[in-house]
Amino acid sequence: MAMDVKRDPAILRRKKMRQIVFGAIGVVVLIGLTFFVTRLRPAAPLVDNEPWQDTVKRGDFVREVRGAGTLVPEDIRWIPARTAGRVEKIILRPGAVVTPNSVILELSNPDLQQQVRAAELNWKSGQATLENRRTDLKQQVLAQTAAVKNAESDFNLAQATLDANEELAKQNLISAVQLKTYRSQLDQARTRLDLAKSQLENSQSTLASQIAPQEADVAQRKAQFDLVTQQMEELHVRAGMSGILQVVPVEQGAQVGAGAQLARVADPTSLKAQIRISETQTKDLAPGQAADIDTRNGHVKGVVARIDPAAQGGTVGVDITLQGPLPPGSRPDLSVDGTITLEKLVNIVYVGRPSVGQDNGTVGMFKVSADGKEATRVTVKLGRSSVNTVEILDGLQPGDRVILSDMSQYDAFDRVRLK
Repeated sequence: MAMDVKRDPAILRRKKMRQIVFGAIGVVVLIGLTFFVTRLRPAAPLVDNEPWQDTVKRGDFVREVRGAGTLVPEDIRWIPARTAGRVEKIILRPGAVVTPNSVILELSNPDLQQQVRAAELNWKSGQATLENRRTDLKQQVLAQTAAVKNAESDFNLAQATLDANEELAKQNLISAVQLKTYRSQLDQARTRLDLAKSQLENSQSTLASQIAPQEADVAQRKAQFDLVTQQMEELHVRAGMSGILQVVPVEQGAQVGAGAQLARVADPTSLKAQIRISETQTKDLAPGQAADIDTRNGHVKGVVARIDPAAQGGTVGVDITLQGPLPPGSRPDLSVDGTITLEKLVNIVYVGRPSVGQDNGTVGMFKVSADGKEATRVTVKLGRSSVNTVEILDGLQPGDRVILSDMSQYDAFDRVRLK
């Protein structure tokens, strides 16, 4: 039969005290470990690929902007249809060398042909009417001239008769009444002569005004005939300038209306560059700035000539006038790269342009440690930028080395490890 052993109360108290002490120590240790763990920095991630780095420098650099574009002719001419017609024949195709009189294509217009014939007949009818009017006026002048001659003869005869009868009157051979009659006849003859001369002078002085309406009518009919004749001639579509035929956007047999674009001719000897610059980089652009155009086969200098007033698709068009001979192989529509010089900055802190960040903005960048094994995020204030460089206003000093690559995947970390 088992017997109960009576335990010593003192032993029980010591055992309980040890348990309390060990529990308190455990709690303290747990609290200490928790505090230590919370104070630990998270493990820095390892950057798999070697990032693009650059060293901050102090010195001078040239601000530039860059864009892509093409070479285009400065002298381009679209040739429109002067009148409606049907494309009968395409004589020249794009790429052909043309002169001002080169015929590119031929149109036909039966209605216009009829108009030419009608206008010609109308003009000739007006000419016949004018000639008839001239003949009538000429006959009128001749008749009035004959009337003057007859009046002169009558006057001379009356003068001679009066002179003879005055001699007879002196001899008392005729009466005074008869002499007075002769004198009256002379006055009547003089009046008729003066009237005939006046009528002749009036006809001669008004001859031009009398024939002017008919001449104006003939001139109007001739102008109409010339117009339709010119339109008929323009059915032979000519280049109008020397150059290269670039586009013929119609096909044989097509019906075209007046004003339709039939062809485009350009002068390939005079080219300019048209490049497009990001809208965010154009605030400092101005005409007259120097530019460099890379044709992939050489470089040519230029000057900014025009800046588009509006943006399209986030870019702004810039025309650059080229200076000096073009590199070999330069031709219209050739793809080129253009770099425009904005200004030269003197004695500033700068670094290579990072993958993110705008002018006069703030960006987080990773600064590489002295041993190159890790990089820490710093806040950097940027200033003015160029194609490959940017001004540093605050956050970095000359000699600092920073990562320029896109580090957006490490936005949650302030420190990274480098290989």
